[in-house]
Amino acid sequence: MLRIITCLTVEHDPRLVVLAALICFLACYVAVSLIQRAGSVSGRARMLWLGAAGASSGFGIWATHFIAMLAYDPGVVVGYGMTLTLISLVVAIVVTAAGAALATCVAGLAAAIGGGLIVAAGVATMHYLGMAALELPGHIAWDAALVVASLAGGAVFCAASLVLCQRRAGLASRILATLSMAFGVVSLHFVSMAAVTVVPGPMEVDQEFMLSPALMAPLIAVVAVSLLFTGLIAAMFARRADVAVNESMRQFALLVQGVSDYAMYMLDPRGVITNWNPGAERAKGYSAQEIIGQHFSLFYGEEERRLGLPERTLEIARSQGKHETEGLRYRKDGSRFWAHVTVDAIYDAEGALIGYAKITKDVTKEKADADRIAEVSKNLDLALENMTQGLCLFDADERLVLCNKRFAEIFRFPGERIRVGLTFRELIDRALAATYGAPDIWLPKASELYARHRVLIDQDAAVIEKTADGTSIQIRYKQIAGGGWVATYEDISERIRNEEQIAHMARHDGLTGLPNRANFNDTLAKAIEHAGRSGGKVAAIGIDLDKFKEVNDTRGHAVGDQVLVSLSQRMQDCLGPDEVVARFGGDEFAAAKQFEDIAELHDFIKRLERCFQDDIVIDGYEVKPGASFGVAIYPQDAKELEALLNNADLAMYRAKEALTHNVCFYEVSMDEAARDRRLIATDLWYAIERKELQLYYQVQKAVQSGSVIGYEVLLRWNHSERGMISPAQFIPIAEECGAILPIGEWVLREACKEAANWDQPHKIAVNLSPVQLGNADVAGLVHRVLRETGLAPERLELEITESTIIGDKERALRTLRQIKALGVTIAIDDFGTGYSSLETLRSFPFDKIKLDRSFMSEVEESPQAKAILRAIVALGQTLEVPVLAEGVETRNQLDILLSEGCAEAQGYFLGRPGPMEGKSPSQAA
Repeated sequence: MLRIITCLTVEHDPRLVVLAALICFLACYVAVSLIQRAGSVSGRARMLWLGAAGASSGFGIWATHFIAMLAYDPGVVVGYGMTLTLISLVVAIVVTAAGAALATCVAGLAAAIGGGLIVAAGVATMHYLGMAALELPGHIAWDAALVVASLAGGAVFCAASLVLCQRRAGLASRILATLSMAFGVVSLHFVSMAAVTVVPGPMEVDQEFMLSPALMAPLIAVVAVSLLFTGLIAAMFARRADVAVNESMRQFALLVQGVSDYAMYMLDPRGVITNWNPGAERAKGYSAQEIIGQHFSLFYGEEERRLGLPERTLEIARSQGKHETEGLRYRKDGSRFWAHVTVDAIYDAEGALIGYAKITKDVTKEKADADRIAEVSKNLDLALENMTQGLCLFDADERLVLCNKRFAEIFRFPGERIRVGLTFRELIDRALAATYGAPDIWLPKASELYARHRVLIDQDAAVIEKTADGTSIQIRYKQIAGGGWVATYEDISERIRNEEQIAHMARHDGLTGLPNRANFNDTLAKAIEHAGRSGGKVAAIGIDLDKFKEVNDTRGHAVGDQVLVSLSQRMQDCLGPDEVVARFGGDEFAAAKQFEDIAELHDFIKRLERCFQDDIVIDGYEVKPGASFGVAIYPQDAKELEALLNNADLAMYRAKEALTHNVCFYEVSMDEAARDRRLIATDLWYAIERKELQLYYQVQKAVQSGSVIGYEVLLRWNHSERGMISPAQFIPIAEECGAILPIGEWVLREACKEAANWDQPHKIAVNLSPVQLGNADVAGLVHRVLRETGLAPERLELEITESTIIGDKERALRTLRQIKALGVTIAIDDFGTGYSSLETLRSFPFDKIKLDRSFMSEVEESPQAKAILRAIVALGQTLEVPVLAEGVETRNQLDILLSEGCAEAQGYFLGRPGPMEGKSPSQAA
């Protein structure tokens, strides 16, 4: 550092040093100004500015060097070689121009630093060429460290100068860039001069090609004039450009400041915002003070900036003169809006780019509306094309405006036969022509159809048309403003078929297809009405299959259904005029016939009977159908429909009870019997309330010891008017009318209550009706009664017949298991009659088998009865289930039971049934 200061203060003339510094600053200022101007233009204008910048800076730096050399006193006579001196001038101009071009033409920090290094290299090359041109007696020795320092200083300050030129605008940045460049030139020169040591020696120089210091003065004067001239020219160009820019900016400012609906602002050539109108402040949220001087890329998202979209926008505007686009932009608060952006490149009169005019409009609402309209339009098209209905729109001239694909499909129009502009009449003609072919057939139909539908259109009416192929089409018309109308066409063939099917199902049996009860009643009512007018007769026939339940129980409901279908088809096939047969449900049918002569009715009944005489074979199983017929005739048996059907039912029930015939005609006595059953049924509901029911007990004893093991509870009804009524008479009626449920509950509760008070803990056996088991919560009832009466569960035995569980075996067995879980025992009653299925014994572990009394009445006479008794007793012993024989009436019968090993018995011989009032079970026994 001391060596540099000494060199500057001792070895140089201070006046010339100041002059050199002044010329250097002036040259650098002109160079910086021209480089910045070159950065704002393009094309030929840029090349002109770069050339001027290279010339002025090169001349200035060269002049600075040699003025500083004139100020240097090495202590010997010196001169300058002409060739190297001139070469150094050329190098200074060319190399500095190249560095300025790199920093100006290529964007980015790296390009600015590279350009500065090139300028520094040009200055260093010019300096050391100039030093090489120095002629003196001796030679120069260089301090390597100071040479490196000079080069480094020049590189740093020149690079910093061009970085400032590229990044910032304005006078302050220009002065800073100028000082940085000037300091780089001066530091390189004086530091390198401090590295010089003149070593005396001989001087051998061609005086003809050497410039003396005296000649250098005019040469430098020429350089100075050139420098000033170049600067003057640059100033003139800059002034004109500034005037043009200022005028353009002023006019633009006047324009944009008055607009508030659009964001309008100016950018300089680098994209920096220089102007901001109120519309921009309203749209983007920035005030002018906040945004001017910022780069416009801050309106873009991070991803868009990363992809270089802002720079690409300016590049397109610069290359094409204008760029329009739409996209999302960001406001100051971070919110986004959809913007329509127009960027115009602005050039001065000489074609130099002076900036960009940018107009942004917030089109978020318009975009949303457009998207919504497009979506609605798209959805409308989709809706039209996917409608299940055909649709046509006609104008006031009856011309087709639009139609959808479904319309063509319904009428089977080829696509090319339907086009916009066809008249309504032409469409009708084309449809009928495709169907009927010959004009003499379809033309009259078309005229009639057109006239009829024109009336419907005027009335906004609807109609169902059936095409030649049987398609049913519902057509609806709706007039619109202007005289046109909309027509919709819907293929309702399937709907009509479904409605017809539903209507048919509502009036016909689903299994057999025969008329149902409602349909039959309507038909019979019409027949009665007609017979009433004509004096004829009508027969109503009730039909009920015999033992059909056995088919369902033994072969399953699927087989039963096939039997019903087969019988129904037979009856349907045998019908003649004025005859009808119907199914009411289950195995119940009905028939009706209008007739004049009774022989006609007998013939009809015989035909019906034959339908049930032939066997029906299903899956190799032969079913022998049978039926009972009850006949009532209008008007002799009844004049009203309900009475006629009721009388037919009465006759049919009489036929089922008869053994010799299966057809029974109504008689008045049947009505009396039915009326009597209804009275008994009515009285049964009040029997408990009137305290007419009474419990009898029949003793059950062990055959071997004769000891009492329990009592069977029997029900007796002492009617207040009729006297004692047999259980065989009133129990079936109670089961039919439902009175068996409250009666059965009363029997169970009373029996348990009485038994709980006995001296001896004998068991009581209570019969359980099939109706109770199928319709009541028997297990819950038994549990409640035992809890209420305090009777031990093991003292209660419930007796059921096999027919009790045959209807719904799974449910019945589940209920019996629940009862048995309470501790109550279950006995199967009347075993040996009816079904007596061993499967039933296998399915449920009964606690007792009660042998039906019919075997005891024959056991003394019939070996078969005794064999059955022996077999059932052996079965019970094998299953470890006791067998009780009912109906023991003689000593001989009891002895037979004893010899066969039967465990228990009951009957008149052992004790007749009776009430228990006033005596203990042991006394009753």
